[in-house]
Amino acid sequence: MTAVPDSTTADLEVLAGYRAPSQLVLDKVIDRVDEHCRAFISRSPFATLSTADTDGWPDVSPRGGEPGFVHVLDEHRLALPDRQGNNRVDGLRNLVANPRAALLFFVPGCEETLKVYGTTSLVGAGELGIDFTEFGREPRSVLVVHVERAYFQCGKAVMRSRLWDPSAQVDRSTMTPFGQVLRDHCALETPLPDDATIRADLAQEL
Repeated sequence: MTAVPDSTTADLEVLAGYRAPSQLVLDKVIDRVDEHCRAFISRSPFATLSTADTDGWPDVSPRGGEPGFVHVLDEHRLALPDRQGNNRVDGLRNLVANPRAALLFFVPGCEETLKVYGTTSLVGAGELGIDFTEFGREPRSVLVVHVERAYFQCGKAVMRSRLWDPSAQVDRSTMTPFGQVLRDHCALETPLPDDATIRADLAQEL
């Protein structure tokens, strides 16, 4: 990987062209999970986890489960179970070295999102006295996020993307089969199973 260059004068000039945020935008940042954040998280089946390694290289990873799969322990702590995945654990390795993380929560049909920032600690599945079993499996571990900042993001990005609009959904048949994508990316000589088989195999590992 190449080194990240320092900000240039040109970069700063571009940033200078943005107007200052309103006072409301500044004041909406809180230092805890209040009742509104708690209600949103309880309805969220999907979030992204952002981390960075000690050199500052970022990683973002999808996380999902039943609504409320991220547990609110109290105003200052969230518990995020780590489910069966590809075992790369890039984000968790990052957090061992650099324990700062950000979560972005989505609720289907809701245009606003919720951002939560904090430091983290990794614990065993049984250490918090909570049953995290989902899809018949316990998590491999649980990430505890010690909340330092939280705020709601306005719905403009979701509105622009038409994320929840059924008419905007892409017909999967118009895209290259995922097995072919993996074969090309990995320069494999032998074909991989078709998408239906890949999806069925993944469903068994939820």
